[in-house]
Amino acid sequence: MLTPADRHAGQGQRIDTARQADLDAAYQAHPERFPNGRPHPPHQPERVWINPTELHTR
Repeated sequence: MLTPADRHAGQGQRIDTARQADLDAAYQAHPERFPNGRPHPPHQPERVWINPTELHTR
């Protein structure tokens, strides 16, 4: 997950890339810990709201 500040600053892609590198290193070191194969960072939604207005729910 990204912080709101990270998302607002446009850092999501950079953080996901770094997170993927860490996950790849962990997978290479101990593939037995990942029974479902190579792990991936969680999907980041395009937009998020705390209280969406009617306009945002369409």
